Amino acid sequence: MRYSSYLPAAGFAAQFGPAGLAFDYALDAAQRSVLFWDVMRKRGNQYRAHAEATAPHVLSFTPEIVLDGRTLERPVNYALVRIVPPDGIEVDQTRRPFVVVDPRAGHGPGIGGFKADSEIGVALRAGHPCYFIGFLPQPVPGQTIEDIARAEAIFLEKVISLHPQADAKPCVIGNCQAGWAVMMLAAMRPELFGSIIIAGAPLSYWSGERGKYPMRYTGGLLGGSWLTALTSDLGHGQFDGAWLVQNFENQNPANTLWTKQYNLYSKIDTEAPRYLGFEEWWGGHVNLNAEEIQFIVDELFVGNNLAAGRIEASNGEAIDLRNIRAPIVVFCSKGDNITPPAQALGWILDLYDDVNEIRSHGQTIVYTVHETIGHLGIFVSASVARKEHGEFSSNIDLIDALPPGLYEAIFEAKTDETIGGDLVEGDWIMRCEARTLDDIRALGCNSAEDDRRFATVAKVSEINLSLYRTFLQPVVRAMMPEWAADRLRETHPLRLQYELFSDVNPLMAPIADLAVDVTDERRPVAADNPFLALEQAFSRQIVAGLDAWREGMEALSEATFLSVYGSPLLQAAVGIDPSDTKPHRRASKTGLHRQVLRTKVEELKAQIGNGGLREGLARSLLYVAMASGAADERGFAAIRRMRSAENGMPAMTLSEFKALIRDQFLMLLIDEEAAVNAIPRLLPAEEDVRREALSSLQQVLNARGPLSEEAERRWQRIVGLFDLLSEPLAEPASPPKKPTPVKAVRRAN
Repeated sequence: MRYSSYLPAAGFAAQFGPAGLAFDYALDAAQRSVLFWDVMRKRGNQYRAHAEATAPHVLSFTPEIVLDGRTLERPVNYALVRIVPPDGIEVDQTRRPFVVVDPRAGHGPGIGGFKADSEIGVALRAGHPCYFIGFLPQPVPGQTIEDIARAEAIFLEKVISLHPQADAKPCVIGNCQAGWAVMMLAAMRPELFGSIIIAGAPLSYWSGERGKYPMRYTGGLLGGSWLTALTSDLGHGQFDGAWLVQNFENQNPANTLWTKQYNLYSKIDTEAPRYLGFEEWWGGHVNLNAEEIQFIVDELFVGNNLAAGRIEASNGEAIDLRNIRAPIVVFCSKGDNITPPAQALGWILDLYDDVNEIRSHGQTIVYTVHETIGHLGIFVSASVARKEHGEFSSNIDLIDALPPGLYEAIFEAKTDETIGGDLVEGDWIMRCEARTLDDIRALGCNSAEDDRRFATVAKVSEINLSLYRTFLQPVVRAMMPEWAADRLRETHPLRLQYELFSDVNPLMAPIADLAVDVTDERRPVAADNPFLALEQAFSRQIVAGLDAWREGMEALSEATFLSVYGSPLLQAAVGIDPSDTKPHRRASKTGLHRQVLRTKVEELKAQIGNGGLREGLARSLLYVAMASGAADERGFAAIRRMRSAENGMPAMTLSEFKALIRDQFLMLLIDEEAAVNAIPRLLPAEEDVRREALSSLQQVLNARGPLSEEAERRWQRIVGLFDLLSEPLAEPASPPKKPTPVKAVRRAN
């Protein structure tokens, strides 16, 4: 403190009574205001330093460059880095590596490793080597989405080559916009992926529920993608990512205009580090080439062509998501206004008619739906990282070994009374329960009428874009030199809010010194001060007003969209049949797939009676487990123990175990009775070996508690097939009472 204290030792209320409460509040409010503007000044300086960095990022881990995308035959502004494990964390080089791909949606890279409790952090703690695919602020001239996909394929090939002893191919995590990019690459190069996790990633862009999250109407209300082309032309061939960030902010005006800043102001003594950390990423704007953003808008957000297989690579091959062979984990939230569950999961309905069709393509899809977390919280929240992402990282082998089908991941809180709790680490137990396409439909899907509306938007967009390119684009390009485009980006409102409150503004010069004095003389107001309560009530009223305004605008936007694009006249004018009830974006079926499927079915039927103890155990396990339609990580841990005691047989790799489970499961689906009746032919003649194997199987099945009535009936049938004549199998010990499950998808963290 540079000056002697000018404040009484006790608060004003102690000396002046009720009037002193107002003095106490006024002092606190004034001090908070000074400290608030000092944080704004630091934010501006931080923004400038971040923008001047060569390769800015917000990773809280140390990266080591492995491959620079600018050196490739088709250069891109992406790079592959290895994450150096922090002190105290050891990784197992024989475990599958994790590769986190960050979204390039206006912000800079690093959000997947923003904190110790993050996607990268939990994967490291689970013992997996970790890599990160990030990008530079400026794109390489001429790079395209396909160039980036091919570069990422090279990155994955490099990761695989660095881990020849790994038990599986990499698990690739795609956040937000990186999710659809990862899925496209997995469809083009399925052999590079061990498993896929997409978090908050839109894949079905027309899907949604009426009355909720109208962002999907934006393309129609703006007349299609011609404005995207105009913005890129005003940027001299580059699209300013700040516009994408502003689009995010427009979805929640209460948070943008008030809540975020007021939260800092009201908690100014503790909130500044968290606020500045997040703002470093939020204000780290990056640019895209015009070709990149035009592809994204035309093919994905307006065209909705990805799931329908209507996007082609440069070699003419269609990108078909049914080509993906790695298990796909989809993490979404009902509280996500950017990628609601319908947009994260609707692609499954676009591709498949039922779960058996999913199985026929050999795909395993696991989804989990959080009840409340917002879009950014899906890959930023520490609690979500510790719970959902932590469980996915710890149980990626379980997910990999699941039979083909559709599952929902459920999370139970582990307590001292949890049955088989010693089989798992951490505070949660993951269970994957079988689901049908009706469960996806229940999360929201379009009617045929709504599909026609969005198909009309796509046609209108094509027309408007062609008109713009024909009549306006040559003029705009001629009048926008590079220096003018640079000035336009620099004066974007989102950039100005950082620049104006940094040290480059001479009016901010006194703030730093004032903040030092205020910190020394800080007198926070008492929590029960009535004026503070009045302030908080006023803040709630502002939020309520802004929320009401947002809801009104959303209702107006939806009504306008439905009215304009529901017009039979407009639909007919652009070539959409107003009476058509067929889906407008469904993947086509092929006779070749049906032929291959018939051949595979005949091969599996012929193999029903072939195999040995492993096949017999796997088939028995699946037969009993199919009664519940669920797989539990405790059971998988017990399976690991069972695999270690297989009568001297060589250890199975994870890929061999996965193939074993898949084939035995499909045999049961094709002809359950024949498959079960063939089990005795797969078992060894030695009764003691059969007894030991059956005992191991019993431990697996009882790892999560007593069997259901149907599962018990199936188990007794299996016991009879094992034909233990000399002595019956001992009954398992009575487990403690099972706790009530706590579902992450049904309850907020």
